[in-house]
Amino acid sequence: MHNGTRLAAVDLGSNSFRLEIGSYEFGHIQRVEYLKETVRLGTGLDEERNLTREAMERGWACLARFGERLAGFPRAQVRAVATQTLREASNREDFLARGSQVLGYPIDVVSGLEEARLIYQGVARLLPQSDERRLVVDIGGRSTELILGQQLSSHAVASFRVGSVAWSQRYFANGEFSAQAFLAAEVAAKAVLDEALGTFRPGAWEVAYGSSGTVGAVGDMLAAAGGTGGSITRADLNWLCDRMLRAQNAYRLRMDGLKDERRAVIGGGVSVLRAVFDLLEIDRMRVAQGALRQGALYDLLSREQPGTDLRAGTVDGLMQRFGVDLEHAQRVARTACMLFDQAAPAGSERASCKLDWAARLHEIGCRISHSDSHRHGAYILDNTDAAGFAIPELHRLGVLVQGQRGKVRKLEADLQDPVFVLQLLSLRLAVALCHARRDPDTGGLSLRCEKQRFHLGTRPGWAAAYPQSAHLLREELQAWQKTPWELLLDLP
Repeated sequence: MHNGTRLAAVDLGSNSFRLEIGSYEFGHIQRVEYLKETVRLGTGLDEERNLTREAMERGWACLARFGERLAGFPRAQVRAVATQTLREASNREDFLARGSQVLGYPIDVVSGLEEARLIYQGVARLLPQSDERRLVVDIGGRSTELILGQQLSSHAVASFRVGSVAWSQRYFANGEFSAQAFLAAEVAAKAVLDEALGTFRPGAWEVAYGSSGTVGAVGDMLAAAGGTGGSITRADLNWLCDRMLRAQNAYRLRMDGLKDERRAVIGGGVSVLRAVFDLLEIDRMRVAQGALRQGALYDLLSREQPGTDLRAGTVDGLMQRFGVDLEHAQRVARTACMLFDQAAPAGSERASCKLDWAARLHEIGCRISHSDSHRHGAYILDNTDAAGFAIPELHRLGVLVQGQRGKVRKLEADLQDPVFVLQLLSLRLAVALCHARRDPDTGGLSLRCEKQRFHLGTRPGWAAAYPQSAHLLREELQAWQKTPWELLLDLP
């Protein structure tokens, strides 16, 4: 990546949406522009966990404004990540479809653990390098992430469904403060966070850092009251809580540093922060400058550097964990990508890379059941936390794994997407050609695509030399019947 290249990250949080634009300069990313809008998407979840139309409209309007600012950015230089509210929302696909359209870029819903990993990257990249063992705490609108790490590596990550928006709605309705409400909110937060003690106990870390909205807001209020603003102590939190109780209501709380858009969620945020301090025995927490959006920017950067894409290592780890036959996985991947690259349009390198990952993982379900391994493999990918991957990415890999055999028309997938269909066909053909678990003879094998018709050809005599392979290819014709696509074979 050249110096001066601009990268952008969009963070779709439960309380606020943020846009960070940075410039790559000698291995680092310098901020160029930062935009933030209070959207309160998290308050729009109804009892059935559907986002209300009003909440979605607020989100879409913000994304449209961000999209205007991002117009002209190459797709590979923008990453939009959505967190807990959209992890929970039953109708999230409705929001994401229009949201991606108005933003102009796809929106990735990330798992809680992936969110935590990105948060740590954002925090660590903006800290001086040291060997200190760090605890990073990020209290968002509907989730709280805890991370243990050292230098640029996170060693333990966790995500809990407790946050400033959710706790404010539940315990501080209409912004009302009372001692009983704070006690109930803190007890409930500790109940959710209690399992963190095993991993994030005192002694597992040396320095605690707080990232993002709640910690930043508390730091600003303390700084305006005469503190340093760079750290928060137990005494600071007790003093702040006392001020809130005397005000009795968030909208009567008069404190410099408290922004109006933060008032509605400050009660829930402070109660969760106090619970974290008590549970993990934190005496002092430093206010970090980095957050999720910076982590997403550096993650984009790593994907563009040869050999540094975390997702490739994650695929290797999954193969090892589930006992995949490495040699055969590589064989199928080589064959699938060779076929894909023949028929794919220019600029399909990313799709080819993802096909390679799917092919390497196509037998991931064999340890559970060989006969139904494709379905088990898809289930594993849909229900695993894989570092570097967004939830939709894993789902798409899972659909490819599931679709490696069986009738294509029964697959719940978007068969109007020509790139996905070519990935699927290439994987299915590769699995068939590698049926003997040895390198297939691909000399003279060619695949091309014309509109919605695929042509697979071989050299003269190939079918006679490999009758079983030819038989499997002819069976593949049947699999594509009653789909929008047609497969034609030339087996002289």
